[in-house]
Amino acid sequence: MPALFLTSTALAQDATDLAKKLSNPIASMISVPFQFNYDSGYGPNDGDKAYVNIQPVIPFSLNDNWNIISRTILPVAWQNDIAGDSGSQFGLGDITQSLFFSPKAPGPSGIIWGAGPVFLIPTATDDLLGGEKWGAGPTGVLLKQSGPWTVGVLANHIWSFAGDGDRSSINSTFLQPFVSYTTKDAWTFALNTESTYNWEASQWSVPINFTVSKLIVLDKQPISLMAGVRYWAESPDSGPDGFGFRTAVTFLFPK
Repeated sequence: MPALFLTSTALAQDATDLAKKLSNPIASMISVPFQFNYDSGYGPNDGDKAYVNIQPVIPFSLNDNWNIISRTILPVAWQNDIAGDSGSQFGLGDITQSLFFSPKAPGPSGIIWGAGPVFLIPTATDDLLGGEKWGAGPTGVLLKQSGPWTVGVLANHIWSFAGDGDRSSINSTFLQPFVSYTTKDAWTFALNTESTYNWEASQWSVPINFTVSKLIVLDKQPISLMAGVRYWAESPDSGPDGFGFRTAVTFLFPK
């Protein structure tokens, strides 16, 4: 009985540690999230959009002191009447590729940080699924994990530098402050915003997300299951409004 108790306790601790690592956007751990989102209220026809973000995070060791973490976001979207009477589209959106150079050990006071470039790659399969522009800029993340809490912010800025000359230029700031709480049995409660400011149009998009996730292990494979709701506190006239929702399945591959 004591051996069984120790084993179950160790497994629970491992799950909790993995759940906390998942709250760190630049953790030294491979993770592959499939994140489903739905929003409505686009434009005068109350259009709607459903999309899956495929978001692999892959760390690479540079030396004894530094990692480089690759974060990719590839959207697969279905949408209807998001630009007036524009009909339906389905396919790939534009890829956002970030690279963070990050120290392997936390800094003073337990601060974890990473910084590097972000790239926008015009992979959209339809004109209305992407901007048809190449873009680049800086990105960074700063966070601290203390006990069950994770608090931090991720940000980037993208300028377009090439692409279809008939499409609008991209000059956009992304801000994602986040806070999460992970329980001893690997439940995580998280709150964030994924705010974007369009400098060309002088417009904010501010969704507020609340999610609940649970880390489980199936046949030795750690998996995080997540569900949550979103409220659009601010968006352009052509953007979504009201409430949306999000679910996700994340496969973890710890070292």
